[in-house]
This record gives sequence, C-alpha cells and structure tokens, in this order.
Amino acid sequence: MRATAQASRHLVPTTLWGRVQLRVNTFSGASPSRFALIVFASLVLIFTLLFSLPVSSARGAVTPLADSFFTAVSVICVTGLSTVDMATHWSGFGHIVVYFGVQIGGIGVLTLASILGMVISRRLGLRAKLIAASDSNPLRAHAGPVAEGQAIRLGEIGSLLRTVALSGIAIELVVALVLFPRMLAHGFSLYDSSLNSLYYSAMAFTNTGFSPNASGMAPFATDYVFLTALMVGVIAGAIGFPVIYALSQNLRRKVRRRFWTLHVKLTIVTFALLLVAGWVLYFALEAGNTRTIDSHGPGNAVFQSLFLSVMARSGGFSTFGVDHLHTSSLMVTDMLMFVGGGSASTAGGIKVTTLAVLFLAALAEARGVESMEAFRRRIPTDVLRVAVSVVLWGATIVAISTVTVLAITKESLDHALFDVISAFATCGLSTGLTQGAPTGAVYVLAITMFLGRVGTVTLAAALAQSQRGQYYQNPEERPIVG
Repeated sequence: MRATAQASRHLVPTTLWGRVQLRVNTFSGASPSRFALIVFASLVLIFTLLFSLPVSSARGAVTPLADSFFTAVSVICVTGLSTVDMATHWSGFGHIVVYFGVQIGGIGVLTLASILGMVISRRLGLRAKLIAASDSNPLRAHAGPVAEGQAIRLGEIGSLLRTVALSGIAIELVVALVLFPRMLAHGFSLYDSSLNSLYYSAMAFTNTGFSPNASGMAPFATDYVFLTALMVGVIAGAIGFPVIYALSQNLRRKVRRRFWTLHVKLTIVTFALLLVAGWVLYFALEAGNTRTIDSHGPGNAVFQSLFLSVMARSGGFSTFGVDHLHTSSLMVTDMLMFVGGGSASTAGGIKVTTLAVLFLAALAEARGVESMEAFRRRIPTDVLRVAVSVVLWGATIVAISTVTVLAITKESLDHALFDVISAFATCGLSTGLTQGAPTGAVYVLAITMFLGRVGTVTLAAALAQSQRGQYYQNPEERPIVG
C-alpha cells in the first residue's frame, strides 16, 4: 500500500503547468463534446478580439463589436455570411486572420489539435484517438455502444487524420492551380491572382464562400472552368473526411466498393441524389428568369442550375443575387441548406445520412417491417433516435431564430427564413437581410451559426450526462400517432 501511494504521488505533476495540462487532458478525455464547445467559444472570443483591432480594418479604425463578433463566428463556423463587405472592409492582416480562421474551423478544432499532436510527438495516444474520434463520428458522444464499422474504426484514426491533413492541402492546391490562370485571364495582376486563387480555394474546400475581390463573383459568372473548380472544391469538402478516407483506401489498396462501410455508401448515394434533384428543380423553376440562371441562353441555364445546387448544400458562392430567385426556388434552397453535406465534413446542416436514416425508417414502416435496412445492413434503432433528435433540435433552433429575426427586422418570412437556415446550416447564401440587419438580429444569427456548426448531437451530448443508468422500466402504453 505504501509503495502504491508513493508511486501515485510520482504520477501527479509537480509544476503548475503540469497540473493544468493534466486537468485539461482529463476533462477533454471524459467529455470531448463539452471540451469542443469550450474550445469553439474560446476561438470565437479570440477572433472577435483580432477583428476588433484597428490593424484588421482597412481604414485603421476599430470595427464595431457586433460586426467583429459576427465575423468571428462566421469564420470559425465556416459560414460565409457577413455584416460588412469582406473584400473591402478588412486589411491584409484581416484577410490573413480570415484565411487561417476558416482553415481551423473547416478541419475541426479537435481534429486539428490531434493532427498537430501527431506531428509533434509522431504518435497518437489512446486519449488523443478518442478525442479525434468524437469529431469523426458524433455517435461516440451519445450514450450507448458505437458500431465502429459504421464510420471509422478507432485503430484507423491516425490514418484518417493523415488523410484529413494531406487531402485538405492537396485539394486546395489543385483548385488554386486551376483558378490562378483563369484570374490572370480576367485581368487580375500576378500578385492578386496568386493570393486570391489560394483564398478562393480555401473558401471552396471549407465551404465558406467569402470572396476576396470587391467585384465578387461577377467577373467569373460565365467562366465555366473557374466555377467548375469551385464546385469540385466545395463537393470535396462537403462529402466528409470519412468518405475521402474510404476513397483513398480504395485507390491505394484496391478495396472493392462492396466492402465500403454503410456510412460511406449512404453518404455518396444521398449526396448525389440531392445534387441531381436540386439541379433539375432549379432548371425547371428558374426557366425564363433572366436575373438568375437564364441570362445567357439554355446552356448557361443548365450549368448555373448545377452550380447553384452544389452551392446550396453549404458552398455559399453565387453568381447572381439570391434575392432574385423565385419564392419556390428559395424554398428548395431552404430544404437543401437544411440537409447540408456529409458527416465529419466542412459542410453544415443536419447531414445527408440523417435524412437517409429517416427515409429508411419511413420506408420500413410503409413495408410493415421492424428493422431498417440498406445495402444488406441493418441499422439499429438508437441511430434513428439520434437522427430524429437532430432534426427536431435543428428545426427548433431555426423556428426560434426565425421568429426572433422577424420580430426584430420586420422582413418578409421567405427572406428571414432563408438567412436563418443559411446561418444554421453554415451555408453563406443570403438574400441581403444579414448585411443590413439591426444589431439584435446580428447577434441572433451569430448564435444560430454557432449552434449549427457545433452540431445538435454534440450540443445535446455536452448538455446532458454522457452516461446515465436506469435500473427500472415504467409500464408500456401506446399513444395515438398520426
């Protein structure tokens, strides 16, 4: 006993920094969800301070707190909404802060911390793997067993982190190399073309949608090579790192598609179906609208419909004013934004796999079978409960925010709802309401962005206990539903 006590005393750090590090490691390992919330909030405060500095403003003046706070949230949450002109308001230092902020927010705080730890120590401990795993699979923060085969196994976390780092760098560089000559062709200087191409590629891969030049996307409205490169970057970021990891494994190890996990298959199929559905709907609903897609003939209309369908998932770029869309198209965009992209991606929304699980549950109920199945795999009911919770929490956040914004701004419902869903889904498309919104509405939209990016599963897991045993069951009774 005495030897054990002496050994345990040696394990306790003697320095103040060591004790602080031990407390942080213990807390982060015990509750990665709450740790992520604290880190995200801390980053928002730090970036708010940076954007408030006079050196960040092009005029050398202090940016108002509401604008600094909103920009910080939009950058860390990779949303793309802004209350100021992002191209002209910020100085060179301010744009550097924006660039690195979206990289941190896009990859994910816990994932980035794990990557840095792996680079420094050249290894990844069990605690670091568990923290990174909570970013790759939010179900790990949910009470109950986790089917490791559904996403990324714990032993593959190190390979996933390397894939995240390398794929992010490679995709952004490839997109930038395509954009660079196109910007030169449009009359931009060599200096501006080199910097702006890197900026655009980062905004595409992180699904942010900020534009570095004052003219925005107007010079590239009919440059199909430029727009295609942006679409490739947005899709690569929105599809999700587990899917990128699976595709990389398929190329390197010749893994057959039939051995892909259910998560990968559901993500790819649902993502593609929604992309095609949006493409067809936009082409049909906006036919003849010369202020949107039909300004340069039918060929341009087909391409612009596809571009808008991609950007509505979370990309945030637009070649025309979104407020010029028909009300029916605004509603379609609302639905696409609310769904968003893949899990563990740079996109927001409730995620495509959540929609797929709900559809499979409805299909199983219609067929009169008890279990949900897809690709010869059975989906447990606890995944359905999480999916329902995600949708209900998301719809509740959107409803409360919309009512509040309507009360403050007195705007029309379609425009207020559109910008609120864009904030929740971290999309970045706007009808123009956000940039001219009163201070109260600015803070409401900022909170909506934060809740949408952190994720409803992470938020619920952080607010509730991670495990709670229940040793009894109440009598069963069936209410009338429907």
